[in-house]
Amino acid sequence: MKTAVVTGAARGIGLATTQLFLAEGWRVAMIDRDAPALTDAAQGLKNVHPILCDVSIPEQVSAMAAEVAKAFGRVDALVNNAGVADFRPLQDTDFATWREVMATNLDGVFLTSQAIIPQLKETRGAIVNIASISGLRASTLRVAYGTSKAAVIHLTRQQAAELGEWGVRANCVAPGPVDTKLALAVHSPAIRTAYHDAIPLNRYGTEREIAQTIVFLCSEKASYVTGQVIAADGGFDAVGVGLPALRGG
Repeated sequence: MKTAVVTGAARGIGLATTQLFLAEGWRVAMIDRDAPALTDAAQGLKNVHPILCDVSIPEQVSAMAAEVAKAFGRVDALVNNAGVADFRPLQDTDFATWREVMATNLDGVFLTSQAIIPQLKETRGAIVNIASISGLRASTLRVAYGTSKAAVIHLTRQQAAELGEWGVRANCVAPGPVDTKLALAVHSPAIRTAYHDAIPLNRYGTEREIAQTIVFLCSEKASYVTGQVIAADGGFDAVGVGLPALRGG
């Protein structure tokens, strides 16, 4: 039975990805630093192994990788989904905030990948890193978040370039606006309307839609796909500015 490691698995896209892997017959190591949320998310799920781990702390990541190897004996896919968001003006972003965002969003992807790569080489497995549309196109209030996600995109390409000779693929998914609890809490009706106007599909994505892209990239159906960035964003990146007044509908 194939095994996936999913970070940030206690909620949102990470939990949706976990559930889809399980539906496809995989086992999943569910990684998260929020103990109560992880316990709740794993309850009632079969073929999962929850592990408490902060991906920004090297010692915890090493211990997590060892526990995964002991519990499952193999890793076929790693989904680096754990991340934090901070939205504030550039001048109000202090260094502590910058480092907090980078520690999880970038350092966490680097550390977790480094720890799991030896197991992926044995299975000729796959890495899928979760970036964001904010890593592809700049926006206000995202100096730390957007920069961290842009770095994840390039890190993915570095991984693809170096790991290909072992048959290990590395790809990146850059979600656009997604209907998560966080988005529902922080996006005002005006913001949601503006996003709908700017997105060709005229709606937010769902967590499951992002998960389907992730699981596809981990599957044999994507066996010749590596080093790629897929913007699962309803066309948001493709249209650039996308002024509503210039639309023909």
